[in-house]
Amino acid sequence: MSVQPRPWPEVPEQTVVVARAAFPKGTLAMRVRDELPGLFADEEFASAFGVRGRPGISPGQLALVTVLQFAENLTDRQAADAVRARIDWKYALGLELSDSGFDHTVLTGFRQRLIDHGLEETVLDLLLARCVRLGLVKPRGRQRTDSTHVLAAVRSANRLDFLAETLRAALEALAATAPDWLAVRIDADWVRRYGARMDSYRLPHGRAERAEAATRVGIDGFRLLEAVHAADAAVWLREIPAVTVLRTVWITQYHRTVTHDGEEVAWRKEKDLPPSRARLCSPYDTDARYATKRGSGWEGYKIHLTETCDDVVATGSPHLVTNVVTTDATVTDVEVLEQIHADLDRRGLVPGEHVVDAGYTSADLMVGARREHDITLLGPLRVDNSAQTRIGEGYGRAAFTIDWDRHQVVCPQGVRSTIWSECSERGRDSVVVSFPVTACRSCPVRPQCTRSTRSGRQLMLRARDVHEAVEQARTEQTTDEWKQRYAVRAGVEGTVHQAVAVTGVRRCRYVGLPKTRLAHVFAATALNLIRLDAWWNGASPGQRSTSHLASLHLAA
Repeated sequence: MSVQPRPWPEVPEQTVVVARAAFPKGTLAMRVRDELPGLFADEEFASAFGVRGRPGISPGQLALVTVLQFAENLTDRQAADAVRARIDWKYALGLELSDSGFDHTVLTGFRQRLIDHGLEETVLDLLLARCVRLGLVKPRGRQRTDSTHVLAAVRSANRLDFLAETLRAALEALAATAPDWLAVRIDADWVRRYGARMDSYRLPHGRAERAEAATRVGIDGFRLLEAVHAADAAVWLREIPAVTVLRTVWITQYHRTVTHDGEEVAWRKEKDLPPSRARLCSPYDTDARYATKRGSGWEGYKIHLTETCDDVVATGSPHLVTNVVTTDATVTDVEVLEQIHADLDRRGLVPGEHVVDAGYTSADLMVGARREHDITLLGPLRVDNSAQTRIGEGYGRAAFTIDWDRHQVVCPQGVRSTIWSECSERGRDSVVVSFPVTACRSCPVRPQCTRSTRSGRQLMLRARDVHEAVEQARTEQTTDEWKQRYAVRAGVEGTVHQAVAVTGVRRCRYVGLPKTRLAHVFAATALNLIRLDAWWNGASPGQRSTSHLASLHLAA
């Protein structure tokens, strides 16, 4: 299949007449065609298709169909039916009323081509570029970011269920690809144990019974792996993805030791397991990970949404999503911030002020954002966690006067430090400051300063620019002015809710991180079109309908 880029077709006259008669006020799809004509050009997707062969369906039209699909939270089949049956979609695509559309599997192939050729961000880039030209999005403004959890498109299972299902998936794959090889290596007990999905069975109730069942599953798994890796087995058997997953899971979940009586297989204890980031949680989605936040756990991913948040009246433009990042569930917010800034820089939409919650802030990121992108990172820093600060009395780090030029620190009692040692702590430049033992030992306020009985007070300081930035930020975030500036961050919660309620980003449509990331880009683009549509209709962001009771009160 090839693509021969061509301009967007004009809307047929009959389609215009019928669409205007059916929808006098227009629809989202029709307004997108009128306000943003030729939004997704074929040339932008040409690298994902060949130059020879039978011409395929316009990728620009497929991109618009996919965005509209996410705007209405439709399945592929429903989206293909909408192209065939809905007049407003035919208007947006420039199709005749008699056009029969395409099969829904075309959308699957289109998305896969975008992933294979690195074009996942194209649709959002094109829409934001058009909005920049229209003056609806401007760099160096204010933007805000927040994240939410995303559930993987797999069934959540307990640990024993997960292990048995992993082994069953490997057996199913071998039964489909090498039935003759597998038939002579399994018995009736294996068919009875792993012939159906694990949720079809009732798990043992007691702890001892469950441990025994897990050991039995482990022995069966090792037996299968030994057969696959035997010298007389075909090499390609061990390269089957389900077998690879089985080997990875068994390494992380079981101990296998050789004893005088043979070999012993033991189920790893919870404290002996690798961290969640290095541990699979489903045999069917190897990118998903298990994570917890505020006492709630989930298996899947996280999505980070960034949007503009300048005053609507002052700028005359709506709040639009400028970036979306998808990671597995174990990646913390602070690890994603630099990628967000890099993506915004690539689009030419670096904000002057970036408003985030405490999960995205750190001393290094505040200094780095200012140095690399001239961004003011506005978010609460964690308070000083020293012992003196936690108990609410005594001399914390802020009580000491630092003379950076002379490499000395003066304590609240006027004693000067005697040791100033520069070092590296976890890859970060730091300074260790020590006070003389003799002065601290006879100090009348020693209990409020240090609990050490063998040495004087010590301080661990960050590099000067980081230290000063932290102290300034902690001082500012206690003022009313800072709190008023930071209040705008709460609005991003509404964006997260809209993304979940309208486009369904809370639950994955597809399996795997690449497909999930692409789906979130389409969802963010759809969210922008919905907001632009509301803007074209004169609705302000966050506008709510007035209840009958409120109307009665206003009238009175």
